[in-house]
Amino acid sequence: MRSKASSPKPTANWEDLTLNTSPDPVQLDNIKAQLDLVLLALEALAGIGSEAILAAAAHLGLESMVADRVSLWRLRQSSPLRKGQGGRKKLDVEEARSLVLIICHLTKQHQELIRRAVALLEQLTEQNQKPHQAALLGDYIDTFSNTYQERMEDGDSYSAEVLTHLALKLLIDLLFYSSPGGHRRLWLALLGKSKKYS
Repeated sequence: MRSKASSPKPTANWEDLTLNTSPDPVQLDNIKAQLDLVLLALEALAGIGSEAILAAAAHLGLESMVADRVSLWRLRQSSPLRKGQGGRKKLDVEEARSLVLIICHLTKQHQELIRRAVALLEQLTEQNQKPHQAALLGDYIDTFSNTYQERMEDGDSYSAEVLTHLALKLLIDLLFYSSPGGHRRLWLALLGKSKKYS
């Protein structure tokens, strides 16, 4: 049985995720879109669902930000890329910081799987072979592409090649986010993407 003392405090990495100025609406939209895409990649690779995300929130002491399935759905639906955008249009900075810590907690949990997938990708690239030739990568790419097409407004307008490229880029990103200091790396990446996904 784990002692409560071993659970990390939400403030442990919280202080690393600071802003000198508040993001403008365009930047917040881009942050929402990118966080949703990173979660989508993690879902596609590791098969995580809302239960795992909520469990990570509870473990990190962030239940007030991500309290239940409905609040999580609203956060995900706030992405400007989503079909319908049935959730709130606004994501505040505290919610973004919470999602960054949750994502990095989950990538650490699945680090071995992420490393294996990236190693396979490197191996196949060196051999000039397509990623689909490895079952793990093929399943990941197919799941990511199908889910993207199902959930995103522009899903049907992208070719399989474009979605494969996006899936593989996000896979490599996941490896960086699973490393020590990954939460800070993800935060800086979010702030650096100004108009890429708008």
